[in-house]
Amino acid sequence: MIRSIAPAFALRPTGLAGTDEGALLARIARRDAAAFRLVVERYGAIPHRIAARMLGSPVDAEDIAQEALLRLWRLADQAGTVRSVPGWLQTVATNLCLDRLRQRSRRSETDDLAEDLADGTPGADVLVMQGQAAHHARQAIARLPDRQRAAIVLTYYEELSNAAAADMLGMTIKAFESLLFRARSALRQELSGVRQDEPEGSDHGHG
Repeated sequence: MIRSIAPAFALRPTGLAGTDEGALLARIARRDAAAFRLVVERYGAIPHRIAARMLGSPVDAEDIAQEALLRLWRLADQAGTVRSVPGWLQTVATNLCLDRLRQRSRRSETDDLAEDLADGTPGADVLVMQGQAAHHARQAIARLPDRQRAAIVLTYYEELSNAAAADMLGMTIKAFESLLFRARSALRQELSGVRQDEPEGSDHGHG
């Protein structure tokens, strides 16, 4: 993961292992490569995880993770204004994924994305709450509109509160809750359609 960033910042973070987040950001603001390397090691999985779940492609997930982390380095002089590295990376990664999904939508790649999700993205089992197989859940996620997909990923994968997820998407809590409700409803509809050949199966999970 984050293969091309690591060699570029290969200076080992000797003596920084116990450094807290604020001190690391202050060091990054001074262009300390060792501090940045430690941030990559400590938090690099966050944007990669979000991108893998939203985009489904390991290659795209790597690209998004690298871009999110490199943005932190490029904005080094503003690093002191970052309140939380995990939160900042979640926001940037989500927005980068939404941009990538819009590009995919214009190229009509939804079917390919569904196949990628089914093959390469672990963790969609969270949607077993719908009482459906993980394979079908991943395909259903792939068919959601971009922002609905982001709402599901942030809420059920990243386990963010509605307030935090709304803030990342630049929405009010009320608007986000409406978005999440629509996303859940769309998933139920998609998953019920998958199981329509099973007697009485489509009624499970509603309420």
